[in-house]
Amino acid sequence: MASVDLRDNLLGISWVDSGWPILNPGNVLDYFSERSNPFYDRTCNNEVVKMQRLTLDHLNQMVGVEYTLLHAQEPILYIIRKQQRQSPNQVIPLSDYYIIAGVVYQAPDLGSVIGSRVLSAVHGIQSAFDEATSYCRYHSSKGYWWHFKDQEEREKAKPKSKKKEEPSSLFQRQRVDTLLLDLRQKFPPTFYQPKPGEKPIPVEVKKEPEPPVESVKQEEREPAAKAPAPAPGQGPPGETGAAAVRTSHLQGLPNPTPVRER
Repeated sequence: MASVDLRDNLLGISWVDSGWPILNPGNVLDYFSERSNPFYDRTCNNEVVKMQRLTLDHLNQMVGVEYTLLHAQEPILYIIRKQQRQSPNQVIPLSDYYIIAGVVYQAPDLGSVIGSRVLSAVHGIQSAFDEATSYCRYHSSKGYWWHFKDQEEREKAKPKSKKKEEPSSLFQRQRVDTLLLDLRQKFPPTFYQPKPGEKPIPVEVKKEPEPPVESVKQEEREPAAKAPAPAPGQGPPGETGAAAVRTSHLQGLPNPTPVRER
């Protein structure tokens, strides 16, 4: 039973005999006809020719299954074809085998390739539907919804990003802006740059003309002349009570005359 299963699944196996020397077009068919090779049919015409010690040219005159070397790319690649010969000029290809570095494989036919591709696509689609169905939940009061456990685990596993602390508070920024504006008014810039990369241009500072010294002195005298004199009976500003009475009494007396000594 094992041999039958092996021959039914020839596309999934390979064969190699490490005891053989380097292959060439002259000995590759002998290598392929080894008894341990599962791809070789013992009832073929090649086996009959080999037992009768005839050359391979006699295969063209026989009818039945035979093996022939289809392509050779020394020393690594050889392609052998299994075919059904019906006449010297008519053959029907059955299967192809390729030998790469001494390892024999059966080449898949077009139907096997298409079937394998379709099976792979269907398997992928079915797996996607199965996974999507596993996340679907239903309740009579809520209806349908999606529940992704992997997403919750990923969110829990993600490191929480720490909030960056602000380098300064709003009060500090406003205070700094005020100080900078004050310094700019006290010390205006001497150069300004219209656009980045251009040469700075000097700023023309307009200075107000200073008033002459004589006008300043005259303005200082005028307030002193306009100051009102104290009324009679009143002392200088700042005196109150008895001091004011004494001052007014002294103002009413005549000035004493000096007495000369004899």
